[in-house]
Amino acid sequence: MNKLKIGLVQQACTEHREANIAKSIEGIRACAAQGAELVVLQELHTGIYFCQAEDTSKFDMAEPIPGASTAVFSNIAQELGVVLVASLFEKRAPGIYHNTAVVFERDGSMVGKYRKMHIPDDPAYYEKFYFTPGDLGFQPMQTSVGKLGVLVCWDQWYPEGARLMALAGAEMLIYPTAIGWESTDPQAEKDRQFGAWQISQRGHAVANGLPVIAVNRTGYEPDWTGVTGGIQFWGQSFVAGPQGELLYQAPIDREDFAVVEIDKQRTEDVRRIWPFFRDRRIDAYSDLVKRYID
Repeated sequence: MNKLKIGLVQQACTEHREANIAKSIEGIRACAAQGAELVVLQELHTGIYFCQAEDTSKFDMAEPIPGASTAVFSNIAQELGVVLVASLFEKRAPGIYHNTAVVFERDGSMVGKYRKMHIPDDPAYYEKFYFTPGDLGFQPMQTSVGKLGVLVCWDQWYPEGARLMALAGAEMLIYPTAIGWESTDPQAEKDRQFGAWQISQRGHAVANGLPVIAVNRTGYEPDWTGVTGGIQFWGQSFVAGPQGELLYQAPIDREDFAVVEIDKQRTEDVRRIWPFFRDRRIDAYSDLVKRYID
């Protein structure tokens, strides 16, 4: 099965959890109706992006895995016969919370989960307050549509995570994402930020000879504390092929349920002409495990 249809669900979210879940399900259904065999949802799609400020009450949004949301998304995966990548705020234990992607098989079974490894701490992205760094490593998940290298948002800036997933046999890299612009940034800065975000991930596609699927949220979400002007999420979910070529890019400012076909055979074809894995100098990379080389 070399050709694979992938559904991307780019949505706007509000504080109304059930409405957000209903919208995610609407997107999954729309993608399945267009023939999608794999559907990817954006980061933390059941609620607002609550990391704009540090607020202990937001921990109430977390839930166990398995739990209520995994039951909902398991059922829809089984009903539609699709492999599904969801993204949830996981309550593991009192005081231990994770930003966790969950993968469901066509029969609704939970294939596995990935806990976000790289956790940012920047203005309007105070994730270190909420999330314990992941401890499951960079392990692809085997599904009926292939071996999925699932990472989450801030992970997409790190070539190490992408490389380790690829070295472990991932057939594609998948990044549920929530990223956008602060309202006071000038347009030139906004353009630079988006360009850096996309080209970094297209670089992962090139360096590893793999398709990359990035699914971002869209819409404006205010900072409920009033400290900042809130975030305008920049949407533009995209799929890149194994030479970094753009196969699809969603709009900036509206929700989008799209299906994109990839050809997994191209990984083999591209790696034959660009054999980066063959030429890696694994004998010379030991310093990569250091924080900095003085």
